[in-house]
Amino acid sequence: MPNAKRTPAGEALSTLIPDLFRLNSLLFTSGDRLVAGLGLTSARWQILGAIVATERPQPVAWLARDLGAARQNVQRIVNDLERDGLVAFETNPHHRRAQLVVLTAKGRQSFDAAMRLQLPWVNGLADGLSMKDLETVSRVVTVLRGRLEGGEEPDERT
Repeated sequence: MPNAKRTPAGEALSTLIPDLFRLNSLLFTSGDRLVAGLGLTSARWQILGAIVATERPQPVAWLARDLGAARQNVQRIVNDLERDGLVAFETNPHHRRAQLVVLTAKGRQSFDAAMRLQLPWVNGLADGLSMKDLETVSRVVTVLRGRLEGGEEPDERT
């Protein structure tokens, strides 16, 4: 493919990708600072949020899938959360070894406190951004994520 060139959209996305990597890093760093006083990190906060978002308790593997993260990394963080009393493990009636992860009262308090801190922070970040622009970014991210999660390779679409 020596003569192959990026499409204009491919060029624009190639330019955007490093900014997305940097944004992700900055979000995690800022989140770490925001919740440090609660004994949380962005990663712990993210996992607590994933637990809160589920309709029913889930095993670590399902939480990892929902987060798009490696099961081993999520397991390590969940173990730390359990050690600190923020989550507990319950028996899974459908699978003997894959215990269900549940939020404890202390975990709920920590998550709620983090969300109270997040409110002015996120409002400040959003200040001056139009809803139209935010909705467009959300749609684009959703499409890209879907393509990547679906394992769709570019040459599979051509």
